Amino acid sequence: QVQLVESGGGLVQAGGSLRLSCVASGGTFSRNAMGWFRQAPGKEREFVATESWTTAYADPVKGRFTISRDNAKNTVYLQMNSLKPEDTAVYYCAIASREWATRPDDYAYWGQGTQVTVSS
Repeated sequence: QVQLVESGGGLVQAGGSLRLSCVASGGTFSRNAMGWFRQAPGKEREFVATESWTTAYADPVKGRFTISRDNAKNTVYLQMNSLKPEDTAVYYCAIASREWATRPDDYAYWGQGTQVTVSS
C-alpha cells in the first residue's frame, strides 16, 4: 500500500528555516505531481507548492519556499526560509493522480502531516 511519511517539522523562530522531507513507498511516482499543502487551525487546507516537470507556488510562500524531489528515492522536499508566524500549520505532502495538479481533490495519497510552528 502507498504510504507517505513526513519529517522535519518543529518549532522555529521567525526568520528561521526548516526543511521538510516526505518519503513515499508502495509505488513509483515519477510521472505524478507531488505537492505540499498546509492547514492552520480554523482554516481549510491550502495549496503550498507542487513539482512535476515544473514548479508552482502559492503567493504567500513565493521567494521563501522551494520544492524539490528525488525520484530515485521517492522523496519530495520543502525548503522553508524566512519563516513567518503565518506559516504555522500542519504541513502535508501528497501525490497526485495526474501529472499536474494544484487542487487537493486531484491528490490521491496523503501523508499524516507534520507540525510547523513559527514563534514571533
